[in-house]
Amino acid sequence: MLVRSDAGIAQFGIAAVLPFDVSPVQIGMRGTDDGASFEVIGRVRWSWTDGAWNEWLLLFEDGGTAWLGEAMGQFMLLRERPFAEVRSRTVKDVMKGEAPKLGHDVQIDGRKLTVSDARWALCVTAEGELPFTAPSGWRVYSVDLRGAAGECANLQRDGARVSFYQGRYVTLAELAPRGMRVIEGWALPDYAA
Repeated sequence: MLVRSDAGIAQFGIAAVLPFDVSPVQIGMRGTDDGASFEVIGRVRWSWTDGAWNEWLLLFEDGGTAWLGEAMGQFMLLRERPFAEVRSRTVKDVMKGEAPKLGHDVQIDGRKLTVSDARWALCVTAEGELPFTAPSGWRVYSVDLRGAAGECANLQRDGARVSFYQGRYVTLAELAPRGMRVIEGWALPDYAA
């Protein structure tokens, strides 16, 4: 693993090759969101006691980024938001170390979101370009929130840092993907180029 900074490039460590999973997303896949083109440039693979999920980093043509969270066949398209802007007592309490109650409603920007998942996760490994160092074994507390109209949010804290992401659930078809991973025995959908 290499880390690129203002000081140059330094080797951070060595990571195992990511185990195969059945994701149709891969680094190099391209698509669009609201007319803006993006390319998948990185991935973090997270695990917990009963499974794993992927978070794919999307780089847009204007230099902006978003994350495509992928778990159990569902996709969350999220953009980072400064945590200081978040006006929610529940979210602020989670940042301080409190555990949220599943099913608890939270108001963010006048919209009701429900705590749908909260768990400790471990970084299995990472690949591609990322805006931070993601060493294997990195432990974060991850909380997902879901709205009735497809809105979603995610809060991650690792003790030293808190990150907040907000967005919506999407389907791959909405993103008009090109260059999806070909998986033996699975035909690419009609929307995939």
